[in-house]
Amino acid sequence: MNTPYITTRQPLSRRAMLKGLGVGLSLPLLEAMVPSFVRGAVTPAKSPKRFVAVNLPFGLLQSSFFPALTSTGRDYQLSPYLEVLKELRDDFTVFQGLSHPEQNGNCGHSSVMTFLTAGRFPGKAGFKNSISLDQLMAKTAGNETRMRYLALTNGGFSGDSLAWSSTGVNIPAEKSPARLFQQLFLDGTPAQMAEQTKSLARGKSILDAVGTQAGRLARDLGKRDQEKLDEYFTSVRSLERSMQQSVEWSRIPKPKVAAKPFKDIDDLDDLIGRTRLMNELMLLAIQTDSTRIATYNLGCVNVPVVEGVNRALHGLSHHGKQEENLSQLQLVEKAELQTFKDFFLRLKTTREDNHTLLDQTAVLIGSNLGNANFHDYVNLPLLVAGGGFKHGQHLAFDPKNNVHLGNLFVSLAQHMGVETDTFGTSNSAGVRGFEKA
Repeated sequence: MNTPYITTRQPLSRRAMLKGLGVGLSLPLLEAMVPSFVRGAVTPAKSPKRFVAVNLPFGLLQSSFFPALTSTGRDYQLSPYLEVLKELRDDFTVFQGLSHPEQNGNCGHSSVMTFLTAGRFPGKAGFKNSISLDQLMAKTAGNETRMRYLALTNGGFSGDSLAWSSTGVNIPAEKSPARLFQQLFLDGTPAQMAEQTKSLARGKSILDAVGTQAGRLARDLGKRDQEKLDEYFTSVRSLERSMQQSVEWSRIPKPKVAAKPFKDIDDLDDLIGRTRLMNELMLLAIQTDSTRIATYNLGCVNVPVVEGVNRALHGLSHHGKQEENLSQLQLVEKAELQTFKDFFLRLKTTREDNHTLLDQTAVLIGSNLGNANFHDYVNLPLLVAGGGFKHGQHLAFDPKNNVHLGNLFVSLAQHMGVETDTFGTSNSAGVRGFEKA
């Protein structure tokens, strides 16, 4: 190969590997190839801050979700969808006129990838994502709990994880509440726990063993390959910290909860039942301080199990302004919002020290799509509940010339103790009118 970025030595094989303890660690594809934690268990702070983000990837009907642009501030008139949440009116803020810029006019459903990242042009070839809001928070708060974060989904179309690493890699989502319940609340036998600890330690030893060889390899690579290799090993080091955290937490008994072990709902069409089950799991995880950060992507079903609905949700979201489609879509979306009303109420009625869980937990609910009928990504339907903010208001901005959604993310990151004034494509530290109480 004739390139200034590699050495004059023999090119590396695509099969090049770093060897440690008899185990090979594959490298990422480099130009030099022919064809890359808990510091012990800590005592949790009293009333720690939490964050939950929920995405409805097929949108929320704007005409039913948003209050009128002329009805703003604290005296706004509730929209048909917000009527579902009316008894919690003082506990949430609804936003109008926010979105991420530079999302590409034909990005379609791919904007789900950037809902929590603000990555640019997700619909274009060569797209590379950036870190998601939850993962930025996990760097500050994640090491203090058994699970640094939860990345959850119902699965199905547009049901991938909302979580993206610092190197722009999508983090796999868990879609089985039963499996996650076991991980969080059920201890294995002493023999199983000992074997888990050994297995985790072996994994960390492998990563330790390849370090010296990796340093030698980096010295023989060109600048671009060194940068790519450094990015790769940044991910490896992050994995190592997570493994060390897992080793520490595997020695600590799991919290005991009164709830019986969860059973998964196998019917993928039971959108509401599956959502309620996942909400209950998030509540238990937060209440026991097993995690402080959770993301949940509702994914898609064919025909949701909702009375009066006989059409697939994806098709309903492309309603074409047909009355029957709109009527059924409203039934589904009101049912979804009802599940989150119940989730909010559970958070609000659960006390911790001198606060409620809702006081301490900022919950973002919205969609990566504005007008889903046209795969539009501007003027996103969004609300934030809890978290100790001044709520009970409708903050409305220009529905066409939007405020950067990243500005809101700065406030949410600061809520979790992240010292930052920027996030993604933000151009301001916060959204005008949205403040802590």
